[in-house]
Amino acid sequence: MHQATTTTGGPALSTQSRLGRRLIQLYVGLALYGASSALLVEAGLGLEPWGVLHQGLAGLTDLSIGVVSIIVGAAVLLLWIPLRQRPGLGTVSNVFVVGIAMDATLATVPEVHALAVRIPLLLAGIVLNGVATGLYIAADFGPGPRDGLMTGLHRRTGRSIRLMRTAVEVTVVVTGFVLGGTIGIGTVLYAVSIGPLAQLFLRVFAVLPASDGSTVVATGQPRGAILRP
Repeated sequence: MHQATTTTGGPALSTQSRLGRRLIQLYVGLALYGASSALLVEAGLGLEPWGVLHQGLAGLTDLSIGVVSIIVGAAVLLLWIPLRQRPGLGTVSNVFVVGIAMDATLATVPEVHALAVRIPLLLAGIVLNGVATGLYIAADFGPGPRDGLMTGLHRRTGRSIRLMRTAVEVTVVVTGFVLGGTIGIGTVLYAVSIGPLAQLFLRVFAVLPASDGSTVVATGQPRGAILRP
């Protein structure tokens, strides 16, 4: 009798432990994503596409870039309604955690001016962004609001995700630049390296199936992910 209880309880405990790991990955990944975005801001050599927009709006409104990130994320999430997208825990968490972590990091890291320091800071920010992206996507709690916008447009228009991503991000970058956001070598380097980096760390942080045969991380999510929150 005791053995039967242990046998049936084993998979449940295993599933719970994987759920705990997924939650940790989600929030650590989102926090590191915010921190990595802050490092790119501190480096001052060019931001990721949405970061350009956030910085431009922050300068225009005198709000912190983290607060702007939260506001933009919430506004993008509202666009999910006509696109009939359903947010997950990771989607809602993304809106708040990334912005809070960004502002916290910017308040902690001192300003740097020497190019010899800014270049390593840029590289560290890009690599950390790849780590963070792999963590939160592998957790499989739903895409970020900006990713969901692109996948929603893809489903409603029938156009490829690549085309929708390009169209949205070009619009975001141009708008952010006009508003005063920073475009530079960092923007280009981020664009060409984030995909391979995120894919690498997605494999590193993938959660294995539970021992009862159920899948903790759906295989469709990482393969279809746009690799950006």
